[in-house]
Amino acid sequence: MTGKKPGLSELLSLSERLGAIGSPSSTSQLTIDLFGSAVGKKLVGELGVFHYTQDGLDHYALGQITEVVLRNPILEQSISRSIVRERERWSTVQGRQDTHTATMDVGAVFASTGGTLTQSMLGTVPPTGTLIYCATEELLREILAPCLPEVFYLGYVYGSRLRLPMWFKHFGPGAGGAGEAYSIGIFGKTGSGKSSLAKMMLVAYARHPRMGLFVLDPMGEFGKDARSAESPSSMDQIFSRRVFGALGRPVEVFDIDNLVLDRWELWREILVQLGFFSDLGIKWGEYQGNAAEYLQDFFENQNILLKNVQGEEVLEKALVFLRDQGAERLYAQRSGAERVRENVRRVLEEPDSALGAAVRRKWRQAGSLFHERERAYSVAYVVWKALTVGQGARPLVVVDLSAHPPEIEESLWNDKVKPLLVERFLQAVVDSGERAYREGGNLNALVVIDEAHRFAPRERVENERKAQIKRVLVDAVRTTRKYGLGWLFISQTLSSLDRDVLGQLRVMFFGFGLGSGVELEALRELVGGERNYIRLYQSFKDPQSAFGEESKTFSFMVVGPVSPLAFSGAPLFFDAFTRPSELLGGNSINLLR
Repeated sequence: MTGKKPGLSELLSLSERLGAIGSPSSTSQLTIDLFGSAVGKKLVGELGVFHYTQDGLDHYALGQITEVVLRNPILEQSISRSIVRERERWSTVQGRQDTHTATMDVGAVFASTGGTLTQSMLGTVPPTGTLIYCATEELLREILAPCLPEVFYLGYVYGSRLRLPMWFKHFGPGAGGAGEAYSIGIFGKTGSGKSSLAKMMLVAYARHPRMGLFVLDPMGEFGKDARSAESPSSMDQIFSRRVFGALGRPVEVFDIDNLVLDRWELWREILVQLGFFSDLGIKWGEYQGNAAEYLQDFFENQNILLKNVQGEEVLEKALVFLRDQGAERLYAQRSGAERVRENVRRVLEEPDSALGAAVRRKWRQAGSLFHERERAYSVAYVVWKALTVGQGARPLVVVDLSAHPPEIEESLWNDKVKPLLVERFLQAVVDSGERAYREGGNLNALVVIDEAHRFAPRERVENERKAQIKRVLVDAVRTTRKYGLGWLFISQTLSSLDRDVLGQLRVMFFGFGLGSGVELEALRELVGGERNYIRLYQSFKDPQSAFGEESKTFSFMVVGPVSPLAFSGAPLFFDAFTRPSELLGGNSINLLR
């Protein structure tokens, strides 16, 4: 024993043999004649590897088995079927004459040049009889030795216990960087594991201290987990301060209690949406918008700051202005102006009436979102905190918009106010990118949008405010790549997400629940309609059908350059980790540091 580390050829020879290349085969898809020793094994999803010679160089190719086919030519004849029908068992033919073939899609090819491996392509079909081996951890580590520091594990090769190497590069230049930003999508039904997958991916990106991470969380799932400082006991808790702290990344969570809105146009829109002007008798939407603009001009001329509009004294001034000047400017006809004056008079003279109480309540509701208070920060500051490149590790910033202020009803918050906040944050993100680009910088940041189909739906949006959010988001996905700003969209559906957004996605993860109806058609469109890929995806088990929590499996198909084994463009299939110890231990994340 010399203790010499085995080389690639030796590791390959020590691996289990699955079969040999058969006919017909092409550079895009190989037919594998399976050996008898492999027939009884689980093969679909398995990662195979083979050695061949191309241009006088040793090449090593890897790919997943997507289908296994059984053929028995004798039994396919009608007379043989009749014999089986009568005898029930034909032992000399059944089982003995079976042949098994597998379909293998090559995902990565490496050429050996001067003792090192470089990326290559399957430019020819290896001869029949070329042996196919089952990939092992040792074999993959040897093949991927040059990029092992960048490898991150999210799960196992589909249906096996072989960890699938992946990589999540930051968007800047230099070591560990992709050199450009791109957008990512995670799709799957509720309970398919897409949120846990997104959290694991953010842990992977958090290893890059110079990469900004900003989560816009309308449902509160990320914000709740990010507040925890405990060691995770389940995958739902992997998105915690404890985990990010082990990576040297501070975490900051902002919700409505420590957010201050900072734009007059937001104040105007919120006042309109709350029905303040409608209560005063200004019925038409265009007139309500005009009234809000008149009030803003009046306040600015009076040197009344946005942060002070909440007060009762300011409301009195606003009502007097609308009574004495605003009504005449809004309505050419006397009847409209008189209606507004009469309603204003009642509010001023009868503050305890139903109308007076309603108007004052809505004024306070709108103003409360702009009132400066201790440990509360503007939207601009929060976005600056997340996206500005400074010295040291950048914080992971989460904006939790799930809870509503006590002054605003939940339904009003969700339907009217929250969309305004989402638009404000999106616009602030885009503005930050444009500013950095003009100054010659690169944001090197990822923005996460949960429930993306709510903000960029495929169908036409009638509500003007929600349509504006969609326009901002779609435009941002198209233009921010040059700013070094990427997007991660999480959605329950494919068919209901805007086509322009889907068209800009570079990496896509598909969890369970998209295998039928319009979702299946959208999936076929995105992965090229390859029959074997779709069939393998449709074999995913529903996690909710498991006998218990311990036996749940969260399977995904991924398309895009997210793995050193996927640069050919073929999809990869994997089962996501279900225990924190798998993620943390497999990626050498030590919570005790």
